[in-house]
Order: sequence, then C-alpha cells, then structure tokens
Amino acid sequence: MAGWREADQASNRVLGTAGDDASAGRGLALAALERLTADELEQAAFELLRDPAAEEEVRLPSRPESAGIARRLVVAVLGAWELVQQLDVGELLVGELVANAVRHAGGRTVGLKMARRPGWVRIEVRDSSRALPCLIVAAERGGAENGHGLVLVDAVSDRWGADLLPRGKSVWCELRVRERAA
Repeated sequence: MAGWREADQASNRVLGTAGDDASAGRGLALAALERLTADELEQAAFELLRDPAAEEEVRLPSRPESAGIARRLVVAVLGAWELVQQLDVGELLVGELVANAVRHAGGRTVGLKMARRPGWVRIEVRDSSRALPCLIVAAERGGAENGHGLVLVDAVSDRWGADLLPRGKSVWCELRVRERAA
C-alpha cells in the first residue's frame, strides 16, 4: 500500500505552475510526478480538470508521451461535461499544443488547464519558455511531417492565442459550444 500512498501524495503535487523552478520543492514534486504511471497521472489530473470552475492546472512531464496523456484527459473531461460534439477536435488541438510545448520549450514540465464558460471551452497549455509561437503559413513542404501544428490549431479552433506569463507562456485555443436549453 505504500505505493498508493506515494501516488496520492505525488498526485497532490500535480498542481502548480508549469514554469521550471530550481527550488528543492519543485525538484521533489517533479521527481514524484515522474514516478507516477500514466494511469495514476491521468486519474489525478482528471479529478482536477473535470471541475469547470477550477483555476488550477495539472503538470505533465515534458516528454512526447505527455501529448497522449493530455489527449485522453481532454476527451475524458469533455465527455464528463457532456460536450461529445467537441471530443475529436479537443483531442486534436491539445495534442498539437502539448507536442509543440514539449518540442520547442525545453522545460521539464508543461501545464494543462481547461475552462468552461457559457458558449466556450478553453484548452490551455503552459510552458517555461517566453518565446511566443509563430503561425507560419508556407507552401506544402514535400515529406515534412512537422511544422503544421499551429496552422492546424488556427484552422480547427474558433480562436487561439498566446500570453506571456511571469515564468513562461500560455498557448490556448477556444471552441464554441452549444449550451443545452434547460
């Protein structure tokens, strides 16, 4: 049972900003975060993200596999919010945003935050880099498998942008949703 207690304590530290901090507390939290299995991380993060009024974010290790975790989380949260019409597009968008943060930011963690307000869903990915992303629209590059992420985000989301934070940046996208009549 010690493993579960450690996982619970580590999942409590999944919260926080995505900016890297050299303090011992952040180092311990990152080490605990990296010891969680993907399932443990998803479960802890889902519990936080499914609250549409929550202000916190979840932190994910800055590794390629975190894009898959983020995709599954967004699908689960949108399902819990009964926004099934947004499942595919939400999954696609968060995958691109997390992949970009992992590929380009160079930090040890990325943050994921979701918010819902009347008529909108917002997906936000935070990282420790203060370099703002650029939308580069270029002619089709033969054989290129990357470089199209933000073009896709621009085409699929209803709006998107990036904000500088005290320690890094936030890249976000928003989707319009139809609210059910009560």
